Amino acid sequence: MNTIDKIKELMAEKGVSKAGLEKACELSNGVILKWEKGLQNPATDAIVKIADYFDVSTDYLLGRTEIKTPLPKR
Repeated sequence: MNTIDKIKELMAEKGVSKAGLEKACELSNGVILKWEKGLQNPATDAIVKIADYFDVSTDYLLGRTEIKTPLPKR
């Protein structure tokens, strides 16, 4: 599962629309659709904002782990 698939899965679990996520994370309108179509890749800051919004780790979004929960902040 790639990053976009994980984001879409989290959106479905939380009942958040693309527009809602873009607004909540201060992303450009339509950027998630561009990611889905492969026209653009998510920027690092966007991944961090989305991970914070869903309270998951960036490693989870990037497919480096299947553990959703981020490590405790020091």
